[in-house]
Amino acid sequence: MAKWGEGDPRWIVEDRPDATNVNNWHWTEKNAAAWSKKKLESLLVGLVIDDEKVGRGEITKIDKCDGDASANNRKAKLIFFYEWDLRLEWKGKLNGSDAEHHGTVEVPNLSDENDESDLDISVQIKSTGAGTEVMKEMMRKKGAEIIRKKLGEYVTALKTEFTTGMILPSNKQQSGGANNVKPTVTKTQFNNAANNLSRMEKLDIGVKLSTLTHNDTQQFKCTAQELYNALTVGEMVQAFTGGPAKLATEKGGAFSLLGGNISGTFQELSPATRLVQQWRLKSWPEGHHSTVTLEFDQKDDCTELRLTQTEVPASELERTKQGWQRYYWDAIRRTFGFGAALL
Repeated sequence: MAKWGEGDPRWIVEDRPDATNVNNWHWTEKNAAAWSKKKLESLLVGLVIDDEKVGRGEITKIDKCDGDASANNRKAKLIFFYEWDLRLEWKGKLNGSDAEHHGTVEVPNLSDENDESDLDISVQIKSTGAGTEVMKEMMRKKGAEIIRKKLGEYVTALKTEFTTGMILPSNKQQSGGANNVKPTVTKTQFNNAANNLSRMEKLDIGVKLSTLTHNDTQQFKCTAQELYNALTVGEMVQAFTGGPAKLATEKGGAFSLLGGNISGTFQELSPATRLVQQWRLKSWPEGHHSTVTLEFDQKDDCTELRLTQTEVPASELERTKQGWQRYYWDAIRRTFGFGAALL
């Protein structure tokens, strides 16, 4: 067996308590069918479609849920498959009427090949008589719009909630939970990353420090929630940094990554919306932090991330910009495939 730091890095192996999938090298698959059916039921059954000018409808049951779903891990990159044929039952009443209408909603192809916003959703009504077409039209327009959003929430949950723990740590788990485990990384790889970040002269303490602000905008082919998770879920941070990471993801909680070369605390956490950190490089004057504000804006085909970093030492601004690009943005796209088309 190859020893730590010797030989071809692809063959470097560390002990794992479960003795499986070292380095996340092998393809692993997790069946998401049962989880998906429960998730779809929780999102759709009881869903209210309310139009104050027309009436009110409600999804009463999932009459058909045929298909399959899975999540796959290959070299710490997650790949998803899902394909569902759904039929929902609904009931509703028009404003000022006691007559109850009943019908169905068909979703024939909810899959990883289709964007949820373009799903073909058809509505049928079983009732006859006055008001049926008005009720059907409300469900066809307002109802389909709301159902699409809920199906989008299912896809997001599949890629985030369901996959927790799929990117496995590759070293013996230390006390303090999953966020403290060390994934496998070659000694050379880790030292290179750490040294590149810390290759800065120490700034003199006791003199006035000149600082600047770093602004940046990046686009990622993923949802805002996926990108937020990549920056706050310990296992995902470890995956894209390629080394140990400690995160207490709560207000006031501390974080440390890349061998302690980056550290700080979380000041504000608004999932999929806004993340504020006190952030510093190890080589900065002791006690000096910048404030990093990350704002997530999910658009139709991507998520736009806006970064504002204040109080950056002026002499280190350019190197800080390069560090964000190399060790965060490029690494996240490469690790999770967020440079590819949004599923």
